Amino acid sequence: MRSVFFQHIRTLAAVVGLSAVAGFASAEPQHGIAMYGDPVLPPDFVSLPYATPDAPKGGSIRFGEPGGFDSLNPHIRKGRAPWGVRTHVFESLMGRSYDEPFSLYGLLAESIEVGENREWVQFTLRPEARFSDDSPVTVEDVLWSYETLGTVGHPRYHTAWNKVATSEAVDDRTVRFTFNTVDAELPLLMGMRPILQKAQYEGVDFAESTLEIVPIGSAPYVIADFEPNRYVILKRNPDYWGKDLPFMSGQANLDEIRYDFFGDGDVVFEAFKAGEITSYRETNAAKWEAQYDFPAVRSGDIVQSLIPHQRPSGIEGFVMNTRRDVFADWRVRDAMLHAFNFEFINQTLNGGVQPRITSYFSNSVLGMQEGPAEGRVAELLEPFAESLLPGALEGYTLPVSDGSARNRGNMRRALGLLEEAGYTVENGVMIGPDGQPMRFEILLQQGATATGQIMDLFADALKQMGITPQITTVDSAQFQERTTNYDFDMAYYRRGLSLSPGNEQLLYWGSDGVDQPGTRNWMGVSNPAIEAMINEMLNASDQDDFRAAVRALDRVLTSGRYVIPIWHNPVSRLAHVKELKFPERLPMYGDWPGFQPDVWWYEE
Repeated sequence: MRSVFFQHIRTLAAVVGLSAVAGFASAEPQHGIAMYGDPVLPPDFVSLPYATPDAPKGGSIRFGEPGGFDSLNPHIRKGRAPWGVRTHVFESLMGRSYDEPFSLYGLLAESIEVGENREWVQFTLRPEARFSDDSPVTVEDVLWSYETLGTVGHPRYHTAWNKVATSEAVDDRTVRFTFNTVDAELPLLMGMRPILQKAQYEGVDFAESTLEIVPIGSAPYVIADFEPNRYVILKRNPDYWGKDLPFMSGQANLDEIRYDFFGDGDVVFEAFKAGEITSYRETNAAKWEAQYDFPAVRSGDIVQSLIPHQRPSGIEGFVMNTRRDVFADWRVRDAMLHAFNFEFINQTLNGGVQPRITSYFSNSVLGMQEGPAEGRVAELLEPFAESLLPGALEGYTLPVSDGSARNRGNMRRALGLLEEAGYTVENGVMIGPDGQPMRFEILLQQGATATGQIMDLFADALKQMGITPQITTVDSAQFQERTTNYDFDMAYYRRGLSLSPGNEQLLYWGSDGVDQPGTRNWMGVSNPAIEAMINEMLNASDQDDFRAAVRALDRVLTSGRYVIPIWHNPVSRLAHVKELKFPERLPMYGDWPGFQPDVWWYEE
């Protein structure tokens, strides 16, 4: 199965490269839209290529999650809502195919139309589209949802909305958005916003977190029951309006999706072994090999499935907040990277088998290439040469230790970097340029056992240099509150990245995030080169220019030394009860939203 899958990736890459030359779709109603050229699937497609149209309906899946929740509104900054509510209760005008880098097909909308230069986009709603209470999805609901999310919703919705000049009803089923800036991705982003029922929020402060309003959406599932911090049960709506759509064929097969919440990750795993949950995503390769010899696995009642993918690694590790004086100097951040003994930590916790994240887009065609910047990448970066940190143009690689616990070479380099930044060691204590001992706090989330183990090993290394960090563990609500307001020095950080990066990159690394709470710019970076590369990416004329812009962005981010990266999984490891099945034909994104549980089914 794997060889067929990767052959498909190569074929698809060739298709994407050719379609990029064709430019944008013409200004007439279409069944779908792609970032470049035309979407792969024809208007008469019968299902997504990785779905199984004849999959049986019924059964359930039960997930375990560490932490808890205190809200049912996943579209605002306040509170913490269960992940499944956002993905299974709400729908958007268009739906994404995870077998293409960035293509959308009609869902609530039957068609999409764009201007010649994508200066506007128009959606026509399906007349049969309904919310779960059987009320129709209207143009008024669409316009209200977009404006509300774009103004008082989570900041992830604001960037695109700020580029909308006008939004208007063309007729009783058609809505048009006209843009105030050139951005070829905007029509696709407009197609991906969740549509809410306006009437449900009349007289309600939408931005306030609440458990009292059980949201009404148009997706296949409804919230059947919940108890804060304990569980959420989603039931498949037998009267779901879109069950016969080709886009939904072979999707939403399970009758029930349940999320149970536990104190920490170790408890979740024990609950899985005990049969309390039915699917578990393992992120530790050594644990996958050594700790899955319990009776249910031996009997075949539990199956271990490997799901390959070619999406970017993203960035995962420990982010340093440059808003704080202690990490404002890049040499201090570089010293932290040298002191972090990845090879020893990886061997200790993973048996050394997990590959390291080497850049934000590593493991993909978008990742920066080794050595000096060349060609179009060098052209894009050259105007910013004087402000770029060492490594951006000439090439950058992460420090590599000798694998021993002492890490002598890198520790010497770390001390040298700190000395260059004005630090000295006095009586075994690292003293900063201000004459005070170097202190900083590392913020972790309660229940994150693996990150705690990593930090214990890192703290031991820091103590060798006269630095004693304060490791603070807080519950999920406190962690979200503090990181939302950037109230930390160093914190565990994870950002998944796709093969189609776009406007969300401004939310991740844009300068507005330095002061605006709730963005993904936890590091507090403000760099004209980053925003220029994002702008080039958003306005690329073809796939080659797009890749060059992303690779240039990757160089600036990685050489900025904002995050101490750990490891990633080029394959996903899913353990599940044998009754849970998934298609043999895998999407190019592998185990990604839209895979489990959307195209899975239950079969005795």
